[in-house]
Amino acid sequence: MKFIIKKIYFVILLTAISLFYTSVFAKNSQIKYSRENISNYFSGIISSKQDSNDKTLRHLKKVKSLKNKHSKFNTEFLRTLVLLNKFNEAFKFSESVWKEDEYFFEADLILGLNAFTNNDYFTARKYFKRLNNLSEYNLIFQDFVGNTALAWVSASENKKEESFELLNKIPKRYNHLIKIQNSFLECYFNTDKAALSYDNLINEKDYNFSRYNFFFTNYLLHKNNTLEAKKIINKSRESNESNLLLKQTQNFILENKSEKIKYFFNCKNPNDALAEFFYIIANLYASEKYYKLSNYYLNISLFLNQKFSTNKALLAENYYYQKKYKLSEQIYNSLKSIGSEYSWYAAKSIASIFLTTKGTERSIEILEKEFNLLAEPNFEHYYEMANFYKDNEYFLKSVEYYSLALENLEKNHFLIPKILDRRGTSYERLGDWERAEKDLNESLKILPDQPHVLNYLAYSWIDQGIHLDKGLDMLKKANNLKQNNGYIIDSLGWAYYAKKNYLEAEQWLQKAVELLPLDPIINDHYADTLWMLNKNIQARYVWEHVLNLKNTEEKLKDEVSKKIILGIN
Repeated sequence: MKFIIKKIYFVILLTAISLFYTSVFAKNSQIKYSRENISNYFSGIISSKQDSNDKTLRHLKKVKSLKNKHSKFNTEFLRTLVLLNKFNEAFKFSESVWKEDEYFFEADLILGLNAFTNNDYFTARKYFKRLNNLSEYNLIFQDFVGNTALAWVSASENKKEESFELLNKIPKRYNHLIKIQNSFLECYFNTDKAALSYDNLINEKDYNFSRYNFFFTNYLLHKNNTLEAKKIINKSRESNESNLLLKQTQNFILENKSEKIKYFFNCKNPNDALAEFFYIIANLYASEKYYKLSNYYLNISLFLNQKFSTNKALLAENYYYQKKYKLSEQIYNSLKSIGSEYSWYAAKSIASIFLTTKGTERSIEILEKEFNLLAEPNFEHYYEMANFYKDNEYFLKSVEYYSLALENLEKNHFLIPKILDRRGTSYERLGDWERAEKDLNESLKILPDQPHVLNYLAYSWIDQGIHLDKGLDMLKKANNLKQNNGYIIDSLGWAYYAKKNYLEAEQWLQKAVELLPLDPIINDHYADTLWMLNKNIQARYVWEHVLNLKNTEEKLKDEVSKKIILGIN
């Protein structure tokens, strides 16, 4: 592994040296070759690839003379300053490299934001206009970032019609984001359409705008319409039980702390609206696992609106995926002061970090400590604690907490079938099939069309050789509800195997293997079926494959090794 990493760095180094010669030294013969300069430049680039921002800045500062000769250096240096929240340095550096005849997206953006936050709208407009131009630094945001920023410049100058016209110039492929900014502009200008615009947004069928229930609630609270705000947030929670921002917002209203909701965001402040715009971009990059770019735009968002501290949850999550566990833990700890929901969320997240850094026992210990600090645990706390136990194979404890969750739920709550399912599978892992079967059946009685539960219960029956016909019917139903799911298709094939219909079993299990080629159990099922069809050579070939798979458990390896020699009796 170390050899491979060194080889990658060597390739990066050779490539970078080539680029360095052609892009820097070849352009200006007055730049003197220096081993130290090259070393610092490449160390900075490698540190950047490793997401080590402090090291990147330290190395790149030593070759700052490149700023007038090497455009790639400028981009890397400026992004690093923003990633480290050194905005004053970023403003100064942007001014030093900015050129009238050269488009530099990052520099124009940073300089435009500096002017905008200082209410210098004439200067901000000059920089933001340049963001619409396609260049090597702006390959995807043509007419998008620039027109959005310009719309808020016009709004800040009270040019209402112009601000909406600028939004309409944004390419239609960004239609969902246009709708959000349109709602904010309606709110900013206090139009009669503001409430309707928010209502249309949260009820959009083709896109998930659940987050914007918060902004609608926020708008209503600013209008002193507390009763309607309560209705909106309560309704939103029915279909978005896991949305953290909505959970905390509902709690603030229940605790008569509406001022905290109003503090986070004010549509009358253009900085706040623009901050949300960059938060969305950060979220888009995070969803595609471009965590560095996500952090870049997220820091811009937080620069524009530091009050919206809940948005730091995305930064903490990004750091976790970048394996920057200390930074992630620090931010999660800072979230605890927001409110009870964020405090519990932060505790769970820190426990997840500890799973990686300090082991399962320490992780469980820290979460139990936080749980015991809860003044009044509710069903969600019990449920989430049970899930944490279950995910870490503390099945007995998970059963205990699922039971507590059920005791604290209203009779017809939508979570009941899900909790029964999870408690049932925990019972099954404990070897208590009687209770497992009871919970799984009860879950399906309440909510019949659950493909996962249908599959789990039916497969368990098939594996025990009981209720074969009923199990087969349930698996057919599960497959219809959730098509092309490898695990359900495997169960269906295994049901046909149990009924000695090997031809039908072969067809389904072959498809399951195609969908999940690295699953040892599915491959073993397929090999068993091939053997029963007298395709002994193919069966042994598949069994050999099972032995070579990384995640094949030792028990299965022993069974497969015997089958390779003796076949199936």
